[in-house]
Amino acid sequence: MSTALPAVLAGCVVLVTADRRSADLAAALERRGASVRHAPALTIVPHTDDAQLLRATRDLVAAPPDVLVVTTGVGFRGWLEAADAGGLGAELHDVLAGTRVVARGPKAKGAIMAAGLTPDWVAESETSAEILRLLLDEGVSGLRVAIQHHGAGADGLDVALADAGADVAPFVVYRWGPPRDPEAVAASVRDSAAGAIDCVVFTSAPGAQAWLDAARGEGVLGDLVARAASGDLVAAAVGPVTAAPLREAGIDPVVPERGRLGALVRAVLAHYSGARCPAVTTVAGELQVRGTAAILGERVLPLSPSGLAVLRALVDAQGAVVSREQLLGVLPGDSTDPHAAEVAVSRVREAAGRRDLVQTVVKRGYRLGVPV
Repeated sequence: MSTALPAVLAGCVVLVTADRRSADLAAALERRGASVRHAPALTIVPHTDDAQLLRATRDLVAAPPDVLVVTTGVGFRGWLEAADAGGLGAELHDVLAGTRVVARGPKAKGAIMAAGLTPDWVAESETSAEILRLLLDEGVSGLRVAIQHHGAGADGLDVALADAGADVAPFVVYRWGPPRDPEAVAASVRDSAAGAIDCVVFTSAPGAQAWLDAARGEGVLGDLVARAASGDLVAAAVGPVTAAPLREAGIDPVVPERGRLGALVRAVLAHYSGARCPAVTTVAGELQVRGTAAILGERVLPLSPSGLAVLRALVDAQGAVVSREQLLGVLPGDSTDPHAAEVAVSRVREAAGRRDLVQTVVKRGYRLGVPV
């Protein structure tokens, strides 16, 4: 007998590519039934003890800025923590309280407010380009502008504002470093291309770009783009900035309206619970074959890896006949006994409770039971 569907993401294998807060993201996905893999495409290298950062902070306290641009929440918090550790926390806070503060998106805004400061303007698009347009339209000639960079740099803000006559003071609080386990990243792109992963979640543009670069290096980027186009692979990005490298590569990701991890999880849930999630219409109901389970209607089918492999091959054939030899080729192991394919088909039928889900074509093989 099949079992009741426990969660929207039951049977889904979700890959988390983030380094920071990956445990929180994984836990939220697992509570919804997902099986989570973790392969950070990049690591965050903190600079909270960096002598250069402290020297630049002292200079800023001595010559306060007219404008502060905060690009990331984690970077801003790290800067304040570094200032505290260097004995400059109170002075920096007093300086920033008298400075016009511009935030790149809601996460930066939240960090500013958590520090007891008030952002004067927030870029709702979460892009540095929107901030640049604002400042250039207002005019920055002769102004001192401090920019708290994110790990990938200043997105051209430094140069553009300096060219417009601003005195730019950059602050790099953390940088992106190479992945701790490059082979895990390489395996994740290969498995995503091969169909072993259902959904890939991204929380930063540099991380998304690094993962795509790994796919290109493994020679599977085209397969990933094709799987994403068919709906078999879902990419999810925390915001439009993170989504940009994916879209440039030809992958259209799921993006929440707000750039928060909670909103990202809800967007993934909405995708899998809505009509946008691809399913096959069979004589036994709507069928989805995910990474570790098959969903028939509102039921999870208790299938072994052999049963999943058989059902996936039948779904891929889209109602065409699949021979016993072809089914043997997808079964785990190296059996050449046609009886092994027959047993696997029988167990799929038993799990579904419907023999007509997999139909026998005499002397030819099997086909998925789809409406004529």
